[in-house]
Amino acid sequence: MRRPRGELGPRPPRPTEGAICAGPGEPCFPSDGPLVCALEQEQRFRLPPKPPPPLQPVLRGGLRLEAALSCPRFQRHPQHHLIRSLAEARPEELTPHVMVLLAQHLARHRLREPQLLEAIAHFLVAQEAQLNSKVVQKLVLPFGRLNYLPLEEQFMPCLERILAREAGVAPLATVNILMSLCQLRCLPFRALHFVFSPGFISHISGTPHAPIVRRYLSLLDTAVELELPGYRGPRLPRRQQVPIFPQPLITDRARCKYSHKDIVAEGLRQLLGEEKYRQDLTVPPGYCTDFLLCVSSSGAVLPVRTQDPFLPYPPRSCPYTIRDPAQRVVLMLRERWHFCRDGRVLLGSRALRERHLGLMGYQLLPLPFEELESQRGLSQLKSYLRQKLQALGLRWGPEGG
Repeated sequence: MRRPRGELGPRPPRPTEGAICAGPGEPCFPSDGPLVCALEQEQRFRLPPKPPPPLQPVLRGGLRLEAALSCPRFQRHPQHHLIRSLAEARPEELTPHVMVLLAQHLARHRLREPQLLEAIAHFLVAQEAQLNSKVVQKLVLPFGRLNYLPLEEQFMPCLERILAREAGVAPLATVNILMSLCQLRCLPFRALHFVFSPGFISHISGTPHAPIVRRYLSLLDTAVELELPGYRGPRLPRRQQVPIFPQPLITDRARCKYSHKDIVAEGLRQLLGEEKYRQDLTVPPGYCTDFLLCVSSSGAVLPVRTQDPFLPYPPRSCPYTIRDPAQRVVLMLRERWHFCRDGRVLLGSRALRERHLGLMGYQLLPLPFEELESQRGLSQLKSYLRQKLQALGLRWGPEGG
């Protein structure tokens, strides 16, 4: 009912902020008044009490290590937690399952922690009789990936005995172990004799994993050619050889938006011209290069289309009377993820590729990520590349051809 105009009288009080009204026209009670507090306390008493949280079991030693490694978020945990858990574990708690989890964690996150890697090597030697090659391939994986040769004296003799015992049982595991040892430059001749034998090659040809085994055998054959001049055993037949890494590695493709390759390519294009370098060129026996230049004996950068960009492979099986005067220079990007975490050690696969390219006769020019990240803009990057190339004695432009 509206109040007639001009009629005076007391208005009903408006509820203050925080007050509780029982209904229209009813008095309001302040929220902090004794009546409201008493009602709230009575309501709390009527609610069922919350159940206490379940007691978490106290994990020690190997069990705590396994629980931590099985947690998806463990990658955020510091390394000293792993070391402490490992030190507190009793020998019987360090099962193959726990040590495989540890090895996979180190390899996945590029953690080159000597104390943990030595523990894996010692476990492998101590449990040699109980381990099969499928478990051993997982335990050996971080050593090759992290480019770490353990101090354990029985590490290599132990692996040679396991390979001799298990080589015919699990072909893929055998080749995986040899791949890790190849990155460490520790290939055992006896195992190579076995995997290059006609019987082994014939056996793996009809298996589902034949393509990956052939690629690994091709890489092993390249290592024998370049690094083991004293080897006189069987080799991989030429018809069985395939390109090793014919394209950029999966890691580089996954992190392409963080790579410096595009800006380096643009810097080379403006500095040299498009005809004087090749990007992502795969050279025999199948290594993908970042950037390749052809350089004359006087240091002039030559148009790639006028030269054969490939050096002969294998190097020692191609004698020729007139040596090609042009030198091939490979610019190698060394991105942050090409190294072990928190260190300056190249991952095993990267070190292997650079080592083999150098042994084949390519001149390597590394471009470390720290130097690339310090360049501010394309102009600074071009000056940086100019200094790098000139330090090798390279010249270009009208005076350089």
